[in-house]
Amino acid sequence: MSWRGWASKDHGSEGRDVPNDLTRREMFVKLGLLFSGVVSMLMGVPIVGYLLSPVVRDRKGRDESWVSLGSVGDFPSGQTRLSTYRNPVAAAWDGETANVACWVRRIDDATFQVFAINCAHLGCPVRWFSQSGLFMCPCHGGAYYADGSRASGPPERGLFEYAHRVDRGHLLIRAGEMPTPGRAANRSTDRPPCA
Repeated sequence: MSWRGWASKDHGSEGRDVPNDLTRREMFVKLGLLFSGVVSMLMGVPIVGYLLSPVVRDRKGRDESWVSLGSVGDFPSGQTRLSTYRNPVAAAWDGETANVACWVRRIDDATFQVFAINCAHLGCPVRWFSQSGLFMCPCHGGAYYADGSRASGPPERGLFEYAHRVDRGHLLIRAGEMPTPGRAANRSTDRPPCA
């Protein structure tokens, strides 16, 4: 018996008119469209969240990402020291991976430079050698001067620098944003930035 035939017979309708204009094919097409719409909405939620994340992140406020590296007295003048901070966007389950290392160079009493530990070539951690006054990358032989600018090797730019400030005797860095080539240490005002 076809769908129309079943719908047109009186199966307990007791005098009600049963519409028989909906075919089986039309019913499955409508169910398929409904299912496709629901799946599209479910898949669209993460995409919309990704697209709106910069707006939500900017609303949180800029001061939330400033993290203290310690007292200014912890960094002697004329020296470069390794320091660590806790990533402000870390989740509880990140554990030790949320601790991020950086190099702090204190030039004089009031001037600091804070470098990302990662080489600008492929991200290997660089090491400071005070004897030669160079940061050295063990992976591909990249070398950087004490001011973070490129000395030799495959990196095309200097070490990435964190924005920093001194507040109430503590050295603070903007840790919510990862350093990018836009803030490279070897960038000068008389030449365009490296691409």
